Amino acid sequence: MTLTLDHLAVSCLTLQDGVDWVEQALGLRMGPGGTHAHMATHNRLLSLGDVYLEVIAANPDAPAPAWPRWFDLDHFTGPPRLTNWIAACDDMTAALANAPHGTGTPVALSRGEYRWSMAVPGDGKLPYDGTYPALIQWHTPSPAGRLPDVGARLQRLEIAHPQAADLRAALQGQFTDPRVVIVDGAHKAMQATIATQDGIRILT
Repeated sequence: MTLTLDHLAVSCLTLQDGVDWVEQALGLRMGPGGTHAHMATHNRLLSLGDVYLEVIAANPDAPAPAWPRWFDLDHFTGPPRLTNWIAACDDMTAALANAPHGTGTPVALSRGEYRWSMAVPGDGKLPYDGTYPALIQWHTPSPAGRLPDVGARLQRLEIAHPQAADLRAALQGQFTDPRVVIVDGAHKAMQATIATQDGIRILT
């Protein structure tokens, strides 16, 4: 079973706050997005070439779901920040069989023309404080190739966690991407280094 980097997620209290923060940090305009009725969330996306950046928040105009939102958004506080990364697979059943307990169960989802399955934890909390990737299986082409190319490219995603060795072991043999580096840290921290036409920018 091979996992590939699909996208990064920036969580925020309001979508506009997240969009403003990313646009200021990167000097780029966010692309389009949409709503996720099942999770009562909405998003905006930004192309990073073969992957993309997602800004996501609870949708105040949608009825709250009867289950926890993904990315633990129900408990999100503070300013916008990089909280999660998402890895794609071709076989969700096999990917979950190799994943840590609590990675989730598959949920069939759609947004406009897009169709996918995503493993969503029952409590909304991914293993290792959200540093284990959310698993996604696309049933249509992902948005990555359809977003406006603004010349931004992910150079490095650094993930710090006190249990970095365990996290690396959980991904061993399944995920290999030289851009993603897992390091020891006193607490969870994520940092994305992104090359833009105006130079290197950092998201944390």
